[in-house]
Amino acid sequence: MSIKKNTEKLRNFITAFAKLLELTSQETEILSQGRILLLDLLKTDDWLADDFAKPHPEHYSQYLLHADSLERFSVVSFVWGPGQQTPIHNHTVWGLVGVLRGAELSQSYIRNELGLLQLSGNEVRLENGEVESVSPNIGDIHRVKNAFANQSSISIHVYGGNIGAVKRSVYNDDGSEKVFISGYSNQFLPNIWDRSNEILSL
Repeated sequence: MSIKKNTEKLRNFITAFAKLLELTSQETEILSQGRILLLDLLKTDDWLADDFAKPHPEHYSQYLLHADSLERFSVVSFVWGPGQQTPIHNHTVWGLVGVLRGAELSQSYIRNELGLLQLSGNEVRLENGEVESVSPNIGDIHRVKNAFANQSSISIHVYGGNIGAVKRSVYNDDGSEKVFISGYSNQFLPNIWDRSNEILSL
C-alpha cells in the first residue's frame, strides 16, 4: 500500500499539460512549454507514491502514472536500480525526460550513410531537476543508464502518446533493429483524482 503523497502536484501537472495540448499541436511549442511544466514538477519530491518508485533487482521499471484518455500523452516514472540501463532504442514520438532523484546518463546515436549506428555527441549526464527532449525530429535513438552503481535513480518521462502501447525499436550495434512494445511495470494507476478530503476541508 502506498503512503499518501501530495497527489495535487501531479494532478495539476497533468491538467496543465492537457491544456497545453489543447492550445497547440506544434511539437517545438509542446517541448518548450512542456519543459517548463516538468521543471516545476521536479522542484519538489513529495508526490510520487512509493509503489511507483520501487526498483527491480534485475532491470529498470517503467511505471505508468497517467495516460490521457485520447492517448495524446502519457506520464511515466522510470526507476533505475544501481547500474541498470536500457538497450539502444527509439521512441517514435516526442518526449520529455526529467530527473527526480539521482542522475542518469544518456548516449545518443544516429544512422550513418551505410545504415550503421554511430555515436552522436558525448554522453550527457542529466542531474536531479534537469530536463531533456527527444523526438524523431531532433534525435530519437539513445541508450540511457543510471549514473550510479550504488543507488537508485528515478526519472519522470512525458511522451506524445501512450508510450507503453507504441511500436518502437531496439537496435544492435550493426544497426539492425527489432520491434518491441514496452508495456508497463504496474497493473494499477495511482489515484490522483480523489479530491474528497480536499473538498471537505474547504
